[in-house]
Amino acid sequence: MKIDRSRMLFALAAAAVLAWSARAAESVSGNSAIKPVPRDDKWVARHDGFVAEAKKGGIDLLFLGDSITDGWRTRGKNVWNKYWAPLKAANFGISGDRTQHVLWRMQNGELDGLKPKLVVVMIGTNNTGKERDGKPRNTTPEIIEGVTTVVKGLRTQLPESKVLLLAVFPRGQKGQPIRDQLGEINAALAKLDDGKRVKFLDIGPKFLEADGTLPIDIMPDLLHPNEKGYQIWAEAIEVTVKEMMK
Repeated sequence: MKIDRSRMLFALAAAAVLAWSARAAESVSGNSAIKPVPRDDKWVARHDGFVAEAKKGGIDLLFLGDSITDGWRTRGKNVWNKYWAPLKAANFGISGDRTQHVLWRMQNGELDGLKPKLVVVMIGTNNTGKERDGKPRNTTPEIIEGVTTVVKGLRTQLPESKVLLLAVFPRGQKGQPIRDQLGEINAALAKLDDGKRVKFLDIGPKFLEADGTLPIDIMPDLLHPNEKGYQIWAEAIEVTVKEMMK
C-alpha cells in the first residue's frame, strides 16, 4: 500500500501539536497559584469574619493580601487609624496567604455585596521560596499568573471598583536570588496597569538604602514592616489612594 508522504507529514505534525497542547493544558492546570484553595479551620474562621464584615457594607477602601497587609492590625495599627480608618477602610489580609488562598476567599463571600471605591492589593511573596520537600512553591511565571488572576478576579467581581496593585515588597539581603525573582515578577505585574481601572505602583525603593540594603529598623526580619515601615508605606501611597477614590 502506497502512503501519501504529505498526508503522513501532516498527520505527524498534527499529532505533535496535539501533544504540545495537552502538555500546555496540563502545565496551566498544574499551576497551584491559580487554583483557589482554603487553609485550616482557624484560617476559615478569619475568612468567615471578613464575610460578616463585608455583609455590613460601608467599605470604601479595601486592603487585600497576606501577613504584610495583615500587619496593619498590629504593628501598623496607629498608622492605619491615622491614614485609612477615616476613609472607611477594611483590612482583609491574612498571614501566610498565597495567591490561591486569596482567590478562594474572593470566590467564597468576602467580596459579595461590596462596592469599594478602591482595592489595594499586594500578594505573591508567599508563593516564592520552597516547600518542605525542597521543591519550589511556584515558579516565577506561575506567580505572575497567580497575581494576574487575582487582579482579573477583582475586576470581574467588583467592576465598579478601581484596583491599586502594589509591587511585591523587597525582602531579604541585597544580592540574594529572591531580589532578582521579585524584580522579574514586578516587571511583569507592571504590565497590568491599564491606565484606567488598574494602577500598578512600586514603592519598594522607599524601603531601601541607596545601595539596596533593606534596613532592619524598617523591616526587622527583612520581610515584615514595623511601625516605621508602615508609616513609609502610608506616605508613599496616600496621594494615589485618595486620587483613585475620587
